[in-house]
Amino acid sequence: MPAWRRSPSRPLPRLPWTTAPRAALSSPLTLVAATITALLSCFLGMGAVLHASASGGSTLDYQATTVCPDAYGPVITKPRVEPAQVRPITEVVERHAATHGFGTPTVSLFSGLVPGADFGTGDGYTVRLAYRDGGTDQLSLVRGSDSPGLWVGRDLADFAGIEPGSRVVNADWPGVTGIYADLHNPAPRAWCSVQDLAVQNRLVDHIATGSVVFATDRASFDEATRQHGALERLTITFSTPPPRTLAEAEDTRRRGEALLADVREELRAQGLGDALLSQPFARSTDLAQQAQETVTWSLLPLTALGIGVGLAGAATVGLQWYHRRHALVRLQSARGHGSVAVGLLAAAELGLPVVLGGVAGAVLARLTVPLYAPPGLFGSGAELTGVAVAGGILLAVLVLLVTVVALRAHREFGLGLTSPRRGRRLLASVPWELLTAGVAVLGWSRLPRYGDVASTAPVPRTDPLALIYPVAVVLTVGLVVARLAWWGLGSSHRLRWWSRPAVQWAVRRLAHARAPVTGVLVVAVLAVGTLAVGSSIASGQQQALAVKSGVFVGAESRTDVENAVGRGDLALPDSLARSSTVFGTFDTGDVGTVLVIDPETFAEAAFVEHLPREDVDRMLAALRSPPDDTVPAIRVGGAAETATTALGELRAVGAIDVAPVLGAQQGYLVPRTALDAQRIDQVPQWAVLSTLSVEAVGAALRDAGVVHMNAADRDTALDALPFYVVEWTFSFVTLLGATLGVAAALSLLIAVEVRRRQNTLAGALAMRMGLRSRSLWASHATELGVVAFSAIAVGLVCGLTVAAGSIQRFDPARWLPPASGLTGLTPFVVTVVVAGLGVTAVACWIAVRSVRTARVAELLRD
Repeated sequence: MPAWRRSPSRPLPRLPWTTAPRAALSSPLTLVAATITALLSCFLGMGAVLHASASGGSTLDYQATTVCPDAYGPVITKPRVEPAQVRPITEVVERHAATHGFGTPTVSLFSGLVPGADFGTGDGYTVRLAYRDGGTDQLSLVRGSDSPGLWVGRDLADFAGIEPGSRVVNADWPGVTGIYADLHNPAPRAWCSVQDLAVQNRLVDHIATGSVVFATDRASFDEATRQHGALERLTITFSTPPPRTLAEAEDTRRRGEALLADVREELRAQGLGDALLSQPFARSTDLAQQAQETVTWSLLPLTALGIGVGLAGAATVGLQWYHRRHALVRLQSARGHGSVAVGLLAAAELGLPVVLGGVAGAVLARLTVPLYAPPGLFGSGAELTGVAVAGGILLAVLVLLVTVVALRAHREFGLGLTSPRRGRRLLASVPWELLTAGVAVLGWSRLPRYGDVASTAPVPRTDPLALIYPVAVVLTVGLVVARLAWWGLGSSHRLRWWSRPAVQWAVRRLAHARAPVTGVLVVAVLAVGTLAVGSSIASGQQQALAVKSGVFVGAESRTDVENAVGRGDLALPDSLARSSTVFGTFDTGDVGTVLVIDPETFAEAAFVEHLPREDVDRMLAALRSPPDDTVPAIRVGGAAETATTALGELRAVGAIDVAPVLGAQQGYLVPRTALDAQRIDQVPQWAVLSTLSVEAVGAALRDAGVVHMNAADRDTALDALPFYVVEWTFSFVTLLGATLGVAAALSLLIAVEVRRRQNTLAGALAMRMGLRSRSLWASHATELGVVAFSAIAVGLVCGLTVAAGSIQRFDPARWLPPASGLTGLTPFVVTVVVAGLGVTAVACWIAVRSVRTARVAELLRD
């Protein structure tokens, strides 16, 4: 009818596409499902990009603690330099440093050892003259002032009676203006790059060799060294902040290389010779790049798997919308609208929630980076890359939503195929579990083989297929369980258990919804298993690093001391007595290494956390028993029950697999109290194990006049970077498991919503016929509880089993005992079970509420 003849009282019919956003409000659960599906997918995509980039920043942060602070930039070193060459060299460096964006260089000068320096006491002392720009600001002044002149170390000053105002009588040096606290190893980080010359070399008590005398200014140093020959070393460094991202590190390295090239060229042109030009932090930059590449390639297949599950969820949301809006789809198809138009109708209704969910997922991934990613800064381009990835995923979700609805509408109304059973049967007949099992076997064959020897690479290179091995095993088991459930539910019609109507009804509902039930089961098993694998291996790496470093050092710190402490001639200071123990090391050759320990203090100071404390106390008590003709001992590793050594006939009173300091190598722990003075004198090496830091132990020993050296602590004894890389990788596996867990819970709620009308009608009629509310709750709890319990049980057993079988293969230091193992399983299992019960309870409440609030007449009319 022409528009001019249409009645003005009859408005034009509004197309459903224009009212689609408002119409979507009729099903809040569908909106929530679409929003969360897009949120999880975009969260996972952007989170993977940020996680990988942050691993590079975290590596730089860790390496910054192992490199000297003044070595983050270029370093110029000139050994045996003539004093006349110092100023021209520094001027060349200063000129080019300004050109390449570096600040004012820090110049360090050290003379050779100067013997016979007499400070007016009549005795000569060997000293080393030193100067550093701003160096006296990093020293602690004990007496005197910062007036121009020389600062003498307190040890030499107290021993020789040197005070401010003293002068060297046999050389033309400036006067002494201050007394400073000597630098000792481990030196403060400000002196890290020159600690071999700045730290006093004092090996034997009362014999000071090479006491360092600092000049407060450059003029005083030049005056003191005017009559000397070549200086020991000239070092030029820069106060450069540590780079926090790979882009900053690359920029610093590029500018440093250009600076060193220009300096080298001009030094040669001026005839000043060659210098040692280096960039110590360049190695750290390479390690950060390797770590980021390793984590990125390891996350790639896992991210693809997670996004694939998210896209499958988007397809499920599309199918759920199609079922819910079937009447509208049939009406629009009858009016001549094509299948693509129907798909665009679904996008019109759900597009806004999908877009909002995707944006929220990307924003959430950015805001929660500290909760799941390594503790490092990500590069400036990581955010843009993450946004691009999230945008691509969001576009894929919308396209998939339109495609699924369009294909379903085309199949039903375009071709007249009212049943998609043929396609379902084809998908069900594909042996997916065999394909995933093949991937698992391939991944197992590529599991990392680093860690067998001590010379491991700083950054373990993990094959991506090796990392996906645990997830592939869990997915295989989930598919097998889903196939068994599919077959079982297909045969459930033979079950006759009407004496338990709630159970019978639950089984029939499960059988009627085999497809969604098996889908939920696969996703839930994959979520729980992946979460178990990721959290177990990540926490196992943390525990392995802590335990291995403790065994390797023997305690929080280990410091070698002079033999007088072991013999008992010198006692430990009171400040160390309660937190430390003394032990000696005696190598017996084929018999093994013997550690001479103090049974009274060993367990309190040494690292024995990896051993059962009751067994340790029992064996130490046996060592304290009165000695007889033999020496009681605790055998370690493969040591024999008895052994003849220079320390006596050893008799084992107990055995441990891994001992502090010894590790798993063959040896014995013998009590010091069972050895006489003659045998104790044969022990060549003694050390102190303490729960205090090396700095605190060193200070206490110096105050007591005890000579000590070779300090080691747990924080620096082992290279922690390989452990961190494995931990960062599997922390993303944990994130993937948590994301899949939310997707599994969402799938369960969607499955309940898809069958809401038919279940509501059947439940309402059953209640009209006398079904009690308690039985209704029991029926739905049985239905949903079976699915949830099966998924949780299978996922936990499979995930923890796979983690237990592969955690040692991911250990980057298998050469160092004890072997990695699972830790803290109880809290994890309880958390997963409680979460599963919560999701099941919510789903049951939704199902029961829809039944109890239903209007049967309206359901029958629809």
